Amino acid sequence: MKLVVDSISDDTPDVRVITLRHPRRPALPAAEPGAHVDVHIPGGKIRQYSLCNDPAAPGHYRIAVKREADGRGGSRWLHEELAPGMELPVTAPRNNFGLARDAARHVFVAGGIGITPFVSMVRHLGATGGDFTLHYCAQSAATAPLYAELATLCQPGQLRGWFSRAPGGRRFDATTLPGPEPGTHIYCCGPAGLVEAVRAATAHWPAEQIHFEVFAPAPDENFKPEPFDIRVASTGEVIRVPAHESALSVLRERGFPLAASCEMGVCGSCVCGYSDGIVIHRDAFLDASRRQEKLALCVSRARVSVTLDV
Repeated sequence: MKLVVDSISDDTPDVRVITLRHPRRPALPAAEPGAHVDVHIPGGKIRQYSLCNDPAAPGHYRIAVKREADGRGGSRWLHEELAPGMELPVTAPRNNFGLARDAARHVFVAGGIGITPFVSMVRHLGATGGDFTLHYCAQSAATAPLYAELATLCQPGQLRGWFSRAPGGRRFDATTLPGPEPGTHIYCCGPAGLVEAVRAATAHWPAEQIHFEVFAPAPDENFKPEPFDIRVASTGEVIRVPAHESALSVLRERGFPLAASCEMGVCGSCVCGYSDGIVIHRDAFLDASRRQEKLALCVSRARVSVTLDV
């Protein structure tokens, strides 16, 4: 969809809130709490941003973009070039981080700009009477994106701010999270250090009760890619993937019309089925159970060979 920038506001010195509307239609495709969209930026860049508007208000989409000075250029363009009235190509929402339907209680842990998917969740649970606690980690309340908005949405005790550089402030300690409880689900989105701390603290939880969302791959400086073969299940064709190329790029070169978005292993757009191979999973999207039969073509590889359902 080509959406029009309706308004832009600065929430913190480095976070800009952008509201998007359709130029002709009064309603946009519905988005569940926690959903995100792909935003296409000039130069062929595609970036994923969580929607932080009220899911019950389909007239607009709202995203919060942190300016990453050392990033790949997408956030800088949105901060420096985007203006009200301009058009942006935006996909329909996808949700890789939805609220568990069988949960009786939700425990949210957010760090910095990782707060964005939780805003729509808080709005939804507030309207439906859901039980939740939001742990929000940032340097200070003044630098915490959307904190003032959340403070008006949450009831006493629902929002707990952990401000490491505020006078008398404290860092969040993931080991203080509750033990496994039936009906309780934990959700985390934020910097790598926070995500890893929550992973470690909840390692003894049932996997289906723990949820993570990341928008950047984990660094893996010691990984050395090796060439491998792809066998196409439908035709039996064997395709060689060189060490310096991804399975996604090689298959596209051979004419396979494969969808993709982030090409970093975080969005799930290029996930496909596989068999008959040992896969080296390098994505941050699939959980352990799904990795038994799925892989992300943009970053994952195989030892020697793998059969793909393409």
